[in-house]
Amino acid sequence: MKTHQTNPGNSESRNTMAVKRSIFAAPRFARTALAATILGATIALSGCGTNRDDLTTGSIPDDYRTRHPITLTEVEHTLDIPIASGDRQLTVGLSDSVAGFAADYLSSSSGSLQILVPHGSPNAAAASNMRKQIRQVLVGRGVPGPRIIETSYQAGPEGDAAPVRLSYVAITAVTNPCGQWPEDLQDNTFSNKNWQNFGCATQANLAAQVANPMDLVTPRAQAPIDATRRSTVIGLYRSGKSTSSN
Repeated sequence: MKTHQTNPGNSESRNTMAVKRSIFAAPRFARTALAATILGATIALSGCGTNRDDLTTGSIPDDYRTRHPITLTEVEHTLDIPIASGDRQLTVGLSDSVAGFAADYLSSSSGSLQILVPHGSPNAAAASNMRKQIRQVLVGRGVPGPRIIETSYQAGPEGDAAPVRLSYVAITAVTNPCGQWPEDLQDNTFSNKNWQNFGCATQANLAAQVANPMDLVTPRAQAPIDATRRSTVIGLYRSGKSTSSN
């Protein structure tokens, strides 16, 4: 009679194969859940880079251009001319200041320009005499005489010498006042947000440097072409010559 002996090695091999089949066949639902989790995380991360505003990210949602907008509004422009009681004529420096103010007026306003002379102050007589010279400088710089309005204001009999004030109103680009700190900077530490005053100085400088406030609203019309220059450049191009230095 033959007896069958069990081979320990074959039994171990069969057990190992069974374990491997259970690993790869049983948790199919687990692999599906893992793939769904990875896909969801990928979509969430990709959403961080699809913001329409390049200056705004997921961690910094605010924009300094929104907090400190540049607007066009009516602003009074003034120039105070100091006059001493013993002055008899404008100095060269004061004349240049008045001429510069006249140039600014002509470039930004077509309304009236006021000359306000102090009344009741110790230098009232000298200021009244200087008024004529100030008017002459304004007219000499191109300000039409009918636009100049002369008036007076009440000044105190004591204290500093009251100046002669030049004034006109014009549309000007401005922004809200800077230096506002309504909250502590530490409040934005964890949220990683810009502070309230961030970008205000940049907006204020841009508004001050704009020569024509309407440039912020609409572009200007094209200037006429230079027909002579265009003919020269086209001729050089057709002849195969360089057009950059001619």
